[in-house]
Amino acid sequence: MKRLGILFLLVSLVTGFVLAGGKAESKKVEVQKATAAGAIELKLAHADSTDITISRKHAQAVAFAELVNARSGGRINVKVYGAGSLGAEREYTEAIKAGTIEAGIPSGVVANFFPSAMVTDIPYLFPSAEVAWRVLDGPFGKKLMEMFKKETGMRALGLAEVGFRHFTSATKQIKTPDDLKGMKIRVMETPLYINMMKGLGANPTPIAWTEVYTAMQTKVVDGHENVIPSIVFAKLYEVQKYLTLDGHTYGVDWFIINENFFKNKLSPELQYIVLDSARISCGVGRGVNQLITVMATKELQDKGMQIYTPTEKEIQLFKEATQKPVLDWMKTRVDPALIDEAMKAVAEVVNAQKKEL
Repeated sequence: MKRLGILFLLVSLVTGFVLAGGKAESKKVEVQKATAAGAIELKLAHADSTDITISRKHAQAVAFAELVNARSGGRINVKVYGAGSLGAEREYTEAIKAGTIEAGIPSGVVANFFPSAMVTDIPYLFPSAEVAWRVLDGPFGKKLMEMFKKETGMRALGLAEVGFRHFTSATKQIKTPDDLKGMKIRVMETPLYINMMKGLGANPTPIAWTEVYTAMQTKVVDGHENVIPSIVFAKLYEVQKYLTLDGHTYGVDWFIINENFFKNKLSPELQYIVLDSARISCGVGRGVNQLITVMATKELQDKGMQIYTPTEKEIQLFKEATQKPVLDWMKTRVDPALIDEAMKAVAEVVNAQKKEL
């Protein structure tokens, strides 16, 4: 209960902060349920847990639903369907495109509909979450969302976060690329991660997520890479001894909506409420994910995992080993100019941060 209370408090604090910082309505939002008569129904899908203490997406979805239902005065009735109840990510994204579901929060599957989404997966692109947020909320992120609408016919309401991915190992602590040479590392079945691991000299081994624990237990693989909450959720600390906080890629949650529904079913006033509430909810999702990640890291340490944070020089070694093979592959699928824009946007934010010191 204490953990639940902390997370609800964070949702409230993050919402209040973004309301103030984003120049949205600063008055207190009284949460109310939408009235049934004449309300426009908005189904919001995600495939993550519906336990707000472990699910950034559900925290985001709940924040959005309650904000919209309250601020619309019952004219919109948002209903959240989590835990894959309306299908897996690909299925509900296809349904949003077709208009049978109004909105959803997919992640990695977006690249199947919009290949340019992969640009945010460039290894070691973002040095911190704060840099990622500034880039994604700035001109580059807005351009990416506009491209998404033109290419898919769906609208991106905002960009939240999956978070940074890190390495785990059962055999040794990973401090530099040399430590990964010859290691069998489980990866997702995508060319991006396969090319990244080959650049590090590892042996990339695609295995379905449901089979990862057994593969580690039977030593089919030596390690893997993932976001920290997933490591805890899958109890991989039972079969992995070492964790390296290198943050090689940063995942993005896309908050998307059917464009026909948004433009033709909602008045301009309701469009603003939906768009503004979505942006606020992305802030909630990010904040909750940060807290969950910190708590999960502490839990992994308590469970006996040895945690190592690479130095700046070591991160640079990882970056030099991975970016070229991944970018060589990515440029066959994504406009090289967009890749250059992404890297320039990151550099500009980093330089601006340095001036703030």
